[in-house]
Amino acid sequence: MPRMHALELLPDEAGCDVVRRDWQVLRDAGLPSQLDHRGATNSPHVTVLAAPALGRDDEQRAADLVAPHLPAEVRASGIALLGGTRVSVVRVLDVPDPLVRAVLDLRSRVRDVQHLGWLPHLTLARRMDRADVGRAVEALGHEDVVLTLTSLRRWDPDAGIVTHL
Repeated sequence: MPRMHALELLPDEAGCDVVRRDWQVLRDAGLPSQLDHRGATNSPHVTVLAAPALGRDDEQRAADLVAPHLPAEVRASGIALLGGTRVSVVRVLDVPDPLVRAVLDLRSRVRDVQHLGWLPHLTLARRMDRADVGRAVEALGHEDVVLTLTSLRRWDPDAGIVTHL
């Protein structure tokens, strides 16, 4: 399976702190956490799209369509599970409609986008056993969190380069 190139929205510093606190809460509870991801580019982000390849035209479209809607205040309004036997634990985001429309417009113009539609979320942990989900939800709590998405980046896994658009 090819490594996926991605376009991602990044929260401001305060939003990153909120997400990293969640990561730390999970680690402190002895659960999987995104803190366990050792990659140099691991940071809180919202994936706009992932595809086997992205070109300069795709980057320009993202800058033209999505970037004008930033900064955008979003609300992390719930916890969800993605996956099968082992799951990703995520905070689902309420995103302003104009940004949602821009992302869907962009996704419709990029070839071979992974996954249908768009489920805006922040990943807190990957590959968690379903048996541990209750502990994770208890540790994370049920408070809604508001954060601000401020920038857009492109991840090129082949070159190992992050480009801010």
